[in-house]
Amino acid sequence: MIDTMMALVPDYGPWLLLVATFFSCLGLPIPASLLMLTGGAFAATGDLALVSVAAGALAGAVAGDQAGFAIGRWGGGALLDRIGRNATRGAVIRKAGEKLTANGAGAVFLSRWLFSPLGPWVNLAAGAIGLRWLTFSAVGVAGEALWVGTYLIAGYLFSKNISDLAYTMGSLIGFLAAGAVALGLGGWLWHTARARPGAAKVA
Repeated sequence: MIDTMMALVPDYGPWLLLVATFFSCLGLPIPASLLMLTGGAFAATGDLALVSVAAGALAGAVAGDQAGFAIGRWGGGALLDRIGRNATRGAVIRKAGEKLTANGAGAVFLSRWLFSPLGPWVNLAAGAIGLRWLTFSAVGVAGEALWVGTYLIAGYLFSKNISDLAYTMGSLIGFLAAGAVALGLGGWLWHTARARPGAAKVA
């Protein structure tokens, strides 16, 4: 599937990247980053216009973010309320919501590019907890522009070594995302332990 999609890049570059980044930002397993690297490489050879490819990829990413945010806004609240009926989990969810509300801009921005595998879930959570749409949109567009620009420029500059570059960047992003998940899980466990009746107080 990946090889087929990459083969379509020179013919359908901007439109293919628009569709790929859109569905990637909704959590579907689409190799959007690899396709952007490929798009940058074809732009370096003159087969594609870099500006057009960038516009397509950015438009798809922003539209995908907005769709995820809307899903969270209209359906995520009910789901979180259902999970939060348990007193302990409810306390953790409320605390997580408060932290995302207080630091929402930073969380959204970093999940666009540095922790990109977490992006779709941050979109849903941001919509569900009622993060301001204008804040979400502003930092989301900035983060997506950085994500798109990084991969397209990398593909443009290192067009002869796309495979090695894709492996290196994919491994790095995966490592960072795994680290973020581990930190989040650790924080969740810590808050859960403290929320339990009779939990030992920390001096």
